[in-house]
Amino acid sequence: MQQFTIHAAKTNLSKLIEAAMSGEEVIIAKGSKPMVRLVPIAQGAFKVGLLKGKLGAGPDFFEPMDAGDLDLWEGAK
Repeated sequence: MQQFTIHAAKTNLSKLIEAAMSGEEVIIAKGSKPMVRLVPIAQGAFKVGLLKGKLGAGPDFFEPMDAGDLDLWEGAK
């Protein structure tokens, strides 16, 4: 655990962020009294195209509809 005063934290903020990101516990104190703990925010593992190729072929919305489907869509009988 590392403890820094507010003044030292302002001066070394980039280094303290790097330390917290690497798993070190960083405490910022006012005088000798601990006030806050600097911790990293959990990053989500969002990935674009995660289900690509797993859902099968969907409809092609740019192709013309069949006459029967078009009649159903337009309410014709």
